[in-house]
Amino acid sequence: MNPKRLKFTNRNGVELAAHLYMPADQKPKFFALFAHCFTCSKNFSAVTRICRALSLNGIAALSFDFTGLGMSEGEFEESSFSSNISDLLDAAEFIEKDFQAPKMLIGHSLGGAAVLYAAMEMPAVKAVVTIAAPAYPGHVRNLFSDSVAKIEKNGSAKVTIGGRPFTVSKSFLDDLEQKPLDTFLKKLRKSLLVLHSPQDEIVEVSNAAEIYSSALHPKSFISLDGADHLISNPQDSEYIAEVIGSWSKRYVIEQEEKQENDTRGNQVFVRLSGEKYTTEVMTPNHHLIADEPSEVGGADLGPNPYDLLMASLGSCTAMTLKMYAERKKWPLEQVSVFLNHEKVHLADSEHPEEKSAKVSQFTRIIEIEGELDTDQRQRLLEISNKCPVHKTLQEEIVIQTMLSK
Repeated sequence: MNPKRLKFTNRNGVELAAHLYMPADQKPKFFALFAHCFTCSKNFSAVTRICRALSLNGIAALSFDFTGLGMSEGEFEESSFSSNISDLLDAAEFIEKDFQAPKMLIGHSLGGAAVLYAAMEMPAVKAVVTIAAPAYPGHVRNLFSDSVAKIEKNGSAKVTIGGRPFTVSKSFLDDLEQKPLDTFLKKLRKSLLVLHSPQDEIVEVSNAAEIYSSALHPKSFISLDGADHLISNPQDSEYIAEVIGSWSKRYVIEQEEKQENDTRGNQVFVRLSGEKYTTEVMTPNHHLIADEPSEVGGADLGPNPYDLLMASLGSCTAMTLKMYAERKKWPLEQVSVFLNHEKVHLADSEHPEEKSAKVSQFTRIIEIEGELDTDQRQRLLEISNKCPVHKTLQEEIVIQTMLSK
């Protein structure tokens, strides 16, 4: 099941709830640790979408509820920004003990500020990613600015954030003010990726500029144009995960000898988990995604099964023609294959209303570019019917299906 529900105990003896999102082959490129936004939880939509999308990119991601939030134990009133940082350190220790030390920290909003501090105490961490993070933790006071005076006077006060009541203490506010980021960032010796929306109305994009200018290289900035602070649009979450996955290839993943994916002794491994139909496809050397379109309940993150089948036929056709042309030393420059699939009636069917009267028909249109004469082009058309996938589809096929033990 993805995610896997886990629990671990922090240094104060408080049990924290966590979710671990693993790639299909259970052999991640590396582990990442995700810190959610202020008063959010691991079940917050942006957290779950980004972590699940990271797992689709081969990255294992652990998200957890900070003390007093979500399914974690403890009292929020007794927590602080410093306790969030220590929770992150304890989460990293938990991952390292049971799996592998995290190489990346990802934080959203105030969680983004927290991971910047926590990274300093994690030698294994190579990179830090902030999403809509404030340049100074005290920025969170703006969420309950009307109650700050009352908190200062009484020592604590109940505030409403996102429609939910929380008790915020004066010690929490004081702790925020003791964590300036600007001078601290110059000591951060980690690769940094800053993601922020110019339209963010909660934490203005100027915060991203301040974080970026204060940090040393290597550092990168990506604009999340059009996104809101809470990353409400699922497409923005998918984009963030894709950017992180691509960026990590340069700044996180070590240049090691390429290892084959673990397909458990099989040629292809497929896994479907989660609410929709997004399906991971593993081959010995590659990781693909299949899905269904949104109109039938899918997330539309990849081609549907029939599209993949047509892609197989089309790519095999193009490769076969190229191989043949190379052997003949013909000047074939490019092959384009357009494909369609439909169910059609058999020409001699006596009962066209029956399902058995219909067959699958693939229409394949081939464009050939190059200085080729008519005979050569006609020969290539004939060769297209000899591609291995074409021949397989026309053979009698037997599919054996069984349940694993």
